[in-house]
Amino acid sequence: MASAAKKKGPVEKIALQCTECKRKNYTTEKNRRNNPDKMELSKYCPFDHKHTLHRETKIK
Repeated sequence: MASAAKKKGPVEKIALQCTECKRKNYTTEKNRRNNPDKMELSKYCPFDHKHTLHRETKIK
């Protein structure tokens, strides 16, 4: 059987949440050593039908 252990390292998976509709629309990875602060990107929100600010949140 394969172990479902989580690998520890500088790269972690994150979700990007829309600041207007509060939905998690995107997932990506980031390097904790190079980018210790929370990411903020302007991405397209399919629910608002426009570009909005998306902030980093944890994946459950």
